[in-house]
Amino acid sequence: MLLFDAFERMMAMRYLRARRQEGFISVIASFSLLGIALGVATLIIVMSVMNGFRAELLGRILGLNGHMTVYSVGGQGLADFDRITREIRQIPGVVAAAPLIEGQVMATGNGAATGALVRGLRSQDIGNRKLIASHIVRGSLADFEGEDAALIGIRMAQKFGVAVGDSISLISPQGNATAFGTMPRVRAYKVVAVFDVGMFEYDSSFVFLPLEAAQIFFRYTPEQVTGVEVMAGNPDRIWELRRSLGQLLGPSVRLFDWQQANSSFFNAVQVERNVMFLILTLIILVAAFNIVSSMIMLVKDKAKDIAILRTMGATRGSVMRIFFLAGASVGIIGTVAGFGLGMAFTGNIETIRQWLQTLTGTPLFSPEIYFLSRLPAKVDPVEVAQVVIMAFGLSFLATIYPAWRAARLDPVEALRYE
Repeated sequence: MLLFDAFERMMAMRYLRARRQEGFISVIASFSLLGIALGVATLIIVMSVMNGFRAELLGRILGLNGHMTVYSVGGQGLADFDRITREIRQIPGVVAAAPLIEGQVMATGNGAATGALVRGLRSQDIGNRKLIASHIVRGSLADFEGEDAALIGIRMAQKFGVAVGDSISLISPQGNATAFGTMPRVRAYKVVAVFDVGMFEYDSSFVFLPLEAAQIFFRYTPEQVTGVEVMAGNPDRIWELRRSLGQLLGPSVRLFDWQQANSSFFNAVQVERNVMFLILTLIILVAAFNIVSSMIMLVKDKAKDIAILRTMGATRGSVMRIFFLAGASVGIIGTVAGFGLGMAFTGNIETIRQWLQTLTGTPLFSPEIYFLSRLPAKVDPVEVAQVVIMAFGLSFLATIYPAWRAARLDPVEALRYE
């Protein structure tokens, strides 16, 4: 604003105020301001939700699963796992390493059945998983020991109608060979605790057993496990840990990291995020074109006033600055309003969702579809700054041509027929 003197600011604001004869022009400018505000707010909200969605999913996936898992090449079970686990823990960048038994089963309870993924872990290792240990809603991890203990998710408990102390049965696809054919292997386990991590897939299909119980159920020897889960200090640089583990363990093992396991999912989220950014940017672009049209109409309507200003001594630069300020003010006010609206909406998005859900009576964020039980939002200051700068830039660019037209207006031609 220091580039404009008081006279130029006064004239610009006067031209923006609606009078009866140019009321239509002011209406167009108002819609331009509203379009920019809604475009900026929508971009901030959508980008924050997409960032929050990715961060929540990543936090839950990496909080429940290891960043990298070490398997045997033959797939028959990893032997001498205690020695391998100790060696892995000595590698710089490794936060934790734990032996793991993993297998798919059919889980049943009270006549209901569902497919489930069984994970066998030692009680101290599962206690170190903060995502699980801090989200126990029923029972206690202190009882997670022995050959018949089980830890299940809250949605599985609700589906089966079981509580702490009740039993569920696990059916292995690897049956027992008998004289009458292969019979499925079934074993009952007592539910000692229930967790709720807020991710539908995990809460409805994961069953945790003590490591020794899982070894017995899946017929591993006491010296064998499915693999060793490794937690890294920096999951985004997992390739460095992969190289260190490859050098330590050699070709006798197979390494599988979280990026390989979830690459298609997170790539889809990233592509959707980029496409949404491009689509929503068009809202701001359309609003900027409205600024161009409203300013061109304003210049045409004020041709006589511009000619009088020029004859009174106003320079072309002064006229250009007047109309540039008039048009840019629409973009600046719209951007600031959109920024405030977007930040306020993002900060209260879960409350707003709950209110709308209560008002309409329909679920607006189903966990069965979106995996999460609450609508996440994470504001990235860099992205917000990029949106605001882009809106300012488009608003300023939209005013250059109309302001240049006003400055190039010939006062003699404008006043010839007046």
